[in-house]
Amino acid sequence: MEQLEKVSSFQEFVQIFSQFGNEMVEFAHLTGDRQNDLKDEKKKARMAASRAVLEKCTMMLLTASKTCLRHPDCESARINKDGVFHRMRLALEQVIEIVTDSRPNGENEMAPISIYSGIKEFKNKVEGLRENLYFLSKENLSTMLEVILEHTEDFTDSAYTSHEHREHILELSKQAKMELEQLVSVWMQAQNQKTKDLMEDLEVAILKTCQCMNELKREVHSAATSLAADLLKYHTDHMVLKALKITGVEGNLEAVAEYTCKLSEQKEQLVEMCRLLRHVSGTEPLEITCIHAEDTFQVTGPQIISAAETLALHPSSKIAKENLEVFCEAWESQLSDMSMLLREINDVFEGRRGEKRVYLSLPRPGKHNANLKALKPVKLDTEEQAKIAKLGLELHLLTSDVDSETEKWEDQENEIVQHGQGMSSMAYSMYLFTRGEGLLKTTQDLFHQAEIFATEGTKLASALHAFSDQVHDDDKPVLLLEAEKLISMCKQLQITAKASVQGKSATFTKVR
Repeated sequence: MEQLEKVSSFQEFVQIFSQFGNEMVEFAHLTGDRQNDLKDEKKKARMAASRAVLEKCTMMLLTASKTCLRHPDCESARINKDGVFHRMRLALEQVIEIVTDSRPNGENEMAPISIYSGIKEFKNKVEGLRENLYFLSKENLSTMLEVILEHTEDFTDSAYTSHEHREHILELSKQAKMELEQLVSVWMQAQNQKTKDLMEDLEVAILKTCQCMNELKREVHSAATSLAADLLKYHTDHMVLKALKITGVEGNLEAVAEYTCKLSEQKEQLVEMCRLLRHVSGTEPLEITCIHAEDTFQVTGPQIISAAETLALHPSSKIAKENLEVFCEAWESQLSDMSMLLREINDVFEGRRGEKRVYLSLPRPGKHNANLKALKPVKLDTEEQAKIAKLGLELHLLTSDVDSETEKWEDQENEIVQHGQGMSSMAYSMYLFTRGEGLLKTTQDLFHQAEIFATEGTKLASALHAFSDQVHDDDKPVLLLEAEKLISMCKQLQITAKASVQGKSATFTKVR
């Protein structure tokens, strides 16, 4: 990474990035294995977040660096590139902390307190009074409630909380104080005189206090999840991103400035949504996922803006356009991840938790072969999902290498370049499939794409044969040998893609 940050020539960058890509694949394997080994769910979630950042930033680093090399005097391009390197360094530092079980300068990990975890602890203490009237002080209980109610101000102070939700939260907060006062009064009396009537009154006070806290929990959950659902639905059209791409290509700096303001507003909404969801996420791993999502929106927003400004300053630049596309894709991908996160948070709240997540892309009836029997979705275990993800990342980095090589050709209309770019584009779609994203939704979509990929590979081999006549005698046998290898591999891919399989294990093996 340090070498990549310092390069000054495109040739040098391509050389070092190829090495960097190989190292990132190996690193993904190692961190994936480590993530599976971890017993602590919080550390697992933090490792998953770091790995997601590193994977997505690898593509960003490629296009941002190339844009900076192509436009060395462009300040917005430099800012864009520096942002990617900074984020990757932070992610690497977090991986180091997890695998070495240490934090820099001996800092203690300060986990942010959520309303859910606060209410859970508070209720445990209140219900503990049934067994022991003396194990904590009334001041401790009052302080715990104060902390919870302070956090509810994140909802009542938010511009995005509806008036109805705000009023209900304020009413329940006031009621919670009253219920606790009543509980403390009965509790203090019971400490002095443990009569049957007082113990019955204490039980009633405990039940009423816990019921009030449950209602408060339900209200903040409703406020956070309804806001999230509305925002995610509102932003699914990606109108601001589309407008930035169009105005950037037009070189319209004024319009780009207008839409960057709108994107900044959208970013603030989504960051606030993540903060409120964290309070109601229900588990520590989901809290960490919410924090990761908040960071992603916080960082990616300004990066899209700097990429759009660069394109507006250099509207004919192909790499500046591609760079903006990559950052916009990262934004869209995070929005898609938020929909899944929202479902998981609702599942925890409703008590539908414990089963492994279904990897919905494996396998389902495909649109490309109507004669196939309908297949039921199957659940991949963690190891199988990790294997698919690793293969996907390797494919992703190979497409980056191909794109870097084809860009060197002066004649972009050349048949070899066009076939290479076509195969790279298809390979990228397959990579997105391993992440549960993109246009390939089922295994049959993937297999159909593999057949087309193999056909394109055969065309590339044919073009290489024709091109070999222009190559020096020493290099010609090497080129022809590679072309023959490509033909052989494409034939094998065609056979595999067309082979009929049944059952989870066979389908998984075919996908690999």
